[in-house]
Order: sequence, then C-alpha cells, then structure tokens
Amino acid sequence: MLRRHRPALPWTSLPMSGRRLRSIVGAAAGNVLEWFDFLTYSVFAIYFSKAFFSGGSMTVQLLNAAAIAAVGYIARPLGSWLIGVLADRRGRRQAPSLAVAMMSAGSFVIAVTPGYSSIGAAAPVILLAARLLQGFSMGGEAGTSATYLAETAPPGRRGFFVGFVQVTVVFGQLLALGLLLLLQYALLTPAQLDSWGWRIPFGIGGVLAIFALVLRRGIDETAAFAHRRALTRNLLAVLADHRRAVLISVGMSIGGSVSFYTFTVYAQKFMVNTSGFGRNEATLIATVALVLYMLWQPLFGLISDWIGRKPVMLCAGLGGTLLTVPIMSALGGAQDFTAALLLNLAGLLVLSGFSSIHWLVKSELFPTEVRALGVGLPFAVVSSVMGGTTEWLALRLKEAGHETWFFYYVSACAAVSLVAYIVMPETRDRSTLTQTPAIVREVSQKQETSPGAG
Repeated sequence: MLRRHRPALPWTSLPMSGRRLRSIVGAAAGNVLEWFDFLTYSVFAIYFSKAFFSGGSMTVQLLNAAAIAAVGYIARPLGSWLIGVLADRRGRRQAPSLAVAMMSAGSFVIAVTPGYSSIGAAAPVILLAARLLQGFSMGGEAGTSATYLAETAPPGRRGFFVGFVQVTVVFGQLLALGLLLLLQYALLTPAQLDSWGWRIPFGIGGVLAIFALVLRRGIDETAAFAHRRALTRNLLAVLADHRRAVLISVGMSIGGSVSFYTFTVYAQKFMVNTSGFGRNEATLIATVALVLYMLWQPLFGLISDWIGRKPVMLCAGLGGTLLTVPIMSALGGAQDFTAALLLNLAGLLVLSGFSSIHWLVKSELFPTEVRALGVGLPFAVVSSVMGGTTEWLALRLKEAGHETWFFYYVSACAAVSLVAYIVMPETRDRSTLTQTPAIVREVSQKQETSPGAG
C-alpha cells in the first residue's frame, strides 16, 4: 500500500529567506490595515448611524447604515476587475498599493463628514460616496493580496501560510473592536462616543493605511508572476476559458460569504438588538470569540496540508447547512455571557473550514496569467450581492417580524456551497501553483528540440 505523502510541519521545513519573509509580512500587514478600515464601518455603526440618519428606532437607523454598506459593496466587483487586471498585467506589487491608497481616502472622508443635523441629506450621500471608494479598494485588495501570499508561500506549507490571510482579516476587525472597547471602557463616555468619538477610528484608519502603503513598497515580486505567459487576449476572455473554476469559486463563496458576515459582523448587533445584551457586553463577547477564531485559521490550513482541502471544506458545508438554524435560534435566546460566547464560537468553528483555505483553493484553481482576477472577481461579485446584503436582510426581516427566516436563509446558502465542495477537485496535490509556467515549458521544449540538444 502506498503511503500518502504528508507535508512537513511548518516549523520543521526549510527556513524561508529574509526577503521572502519580509514580503509576506509586508503584504499581510497591509491586508490587516485594509480590513481594519473596511470593517470599522460595521463595528461602529451602532454609534454613528444616528449621526447620518435622522429619526426612527435603532433598528431603522442600523438598517439605513446597513443599506449604505450594501450599496458600497457594488463597487467591489469593479475594483476587483480593474485592480485584478493590473495585478495580472503589471505585477502583484503595484495593485495592492493602489487599493490601500483608496481605502485611506475613504476613511478620511468618513472621519470629517458633518452629520445630518449640520448638512442634512448631504451627510448620507457623502457617506455613500466614501463607502463606494472603500468597496472599490477592498474588491481589489482581497484577490491580489491572497494571490501574492499563495504564490509566495513555500510548497507543502501553503495551507498553513495562506491561513494567515484570514488572520489578517480577523485581526483587522479585532483592531476595530479593540479600539471600540478602549473607547467604551477607558477613554470616552457613551454620550461622547455618540457625539464625536466614533470619528476617531476612521481617522486612525486613514493614517495607518498610509503606513501600510510604505510597508508595501519594499515587497518583492512573486516568481510565479515573473515567469508568467504575457497575454495579448482580454483577461475576461481568458477567465471564460476557466468557467468551471469560476463556477466552483462562486458556489463555494455563497455560503462562506453570508456565514462570515453573519457570525463575524452581524452577530454583535444581533446580540444587542435581539438577545438583549448591552452594547459593551456584546462587543466584548464578539471580541473574545474573534480572537479564538483568528487563531484557528492557520491550524485549519495546516490540517488541509495534511488531509487535503476538500475534506476541510466539506465539513464547513455540512456544518453550515445543519447547524446554523439551531445556533442562531439559541443565540437569540441567550441570557448570559458564557452561553452567548460558546454559541458564537460554535458558528465560527464551522465557518473556519471555509474561511481558512478558500483563498488558497481558488488560487490553486487558476493559472498564473489570470490568477489575481480569477481569485478576486467571482468572490467580489458574491460578496457584493450576498455578503454585502447580509446585515440589511437580517434587519429587514427582523423589522417585518420574521427574524427566524434569516436563519434558514443562511443555512440555504451554506447548502449551495456544500454542492460546490462536493463537485470541486482536490487541489492540494494538483495545484496550478506547482505547475511549470507556460513560458518556461515553451523555452524548455525549444531547447530540447533544437539542433545539438542532448
């Protein structure tokens, strides 16, 4: 019986060069700050929503803020397309820097925009414009940074290292939550947070994004891009040649995207608006849960290096399909800190099977010449249509008196992804990341067939 090859543990493999490590750190740090800026909007919505929208209950104000967020997601596919094309044409280094610059501008605009009481309807209009700019930036950032890390990570350890992509996502959100906790418990009163304190994180995010831009100036280009085939065809046409990979990517993203925004973003508001927790306690529960969730991501990636990507994702699909409704129902009736924390962790544990490796799986499905676009664009479309509307739909159903319908919606989306996980190929051992670039193969073949060869 043949023994299955098991990749070496990450800490026992050959050491990486200092330049490669600096490049990985630079890319990851930029991604952290991008997600901090982007998710600050959702984390602080419970405070700034009343500043931009007049009248109504908390649910109505949050609904308006969620609607702005959902509309902002429309820009993600456009950003993914334009910045993804830049990454596949000009290199992996330039594109993320452009994304960071736009995110910084969006954050500064939100930080300085006067409220509805000062400039009336212009306030939500400016908020929308800033959010569209941030959505454009994030659409381009997600695919290009994941592609960069996938191409830079050592073979045999890709699951472990690319698991840190999701660490950067969650760490960015934790920075936003941590700042909110600091403001809530140590620096500001609730009245100050409601009045002007919510502007602080947007200002900080704008400054930190500039710092990320400086970090990314020193990263190296990936070897995979350096040896790519220079394409003359339109990249969208090339992407159409890989339509099966595109469809699989879309399918796996539907459940994962909706579940991600349910358990990492909406859960905080759900605990306040439905379970009855105070804003401070709900923020603390969400923060503790996300810390543990963040630490799981490289571990799930490591498991995928050992047993394959497909089994890990199948567990996420089955768990999301069968467990979402009971978890959300129980969380809605939770009365104490421990119960709410455990239920949050249960949802995040199921989600980890998707979130830890989906960027890597998509990178392993597409060739170098179209990888950044293939990884980013399908996810951006799904995130725009499904993920970006998650909070809005949940709040809308609650306002209509049918909150439990949302639980079944999330479960149904997970079932769609389960189908994609069933039909997807196992990419660990048949990854496009390990295939010889086309241009290198052509050169080798010419050398072998030239006169005097051999």
